[in-house]
Amino acid sequence: MSAPVRTPVQIAWVTSDLDATEAALSAMLGVRKWVRLAQVHFGPESNTYRGKPADFFAAISLSYVHDMQLELIEPIRGGANIYSDFLREHGPGLHHICVEAADADAFEAALADADAQGAEVVAQGAMPGGMRFAYVSDPAAGVPYLEIAQIPGEIKAFFDHIKQEQR
Repeated sequence: MSAPVRTPVQIAWVTSDLDATEAALSAMLGVRKWVRLAQVHFGPESNTYRGKPADFFAAISLSYVHDMQLELIEPIRGGANIYSDFLREHGPGLHHICVEAADADAFEAALADADAQGAEVVAQGAMPGGMRFAYVSDPAAGVPYLEIAQIPGEIKAFFDHIKQEQR
């Protein structure tokens, strides 16, 4: 049995230099404006990495090309996490695409589908505002990371504001 079609809503890069990555993608994709979140805390009470509590900070920059969200992530400090490990192992680059789950049931179903296909849940958590996320991976099949996100209305409104900034 195959999973339902899940359309990607985001492409994300991990970088050690937000300025350089913003400039490069702006030039290549015509992005007009980036919105930065300077000190995003991924706390151990709501985030895990490889089954253990995760506690770290990252700078995040967001923009859009049409309806596709672009996300840049620069790990700043803290313990082991999916972004710092990626930088150390692969250097800066394309990290994941994200698909949106419509609600909690769809989020759990997407995780179950990934597990049934042999993908591992590498990291998961919740952000302030109620956004849930999980990264699944099947590197042997060429899938480093796929993010599954449940995005509440308040966060969608913030994302819509960023999208409007491109006009």
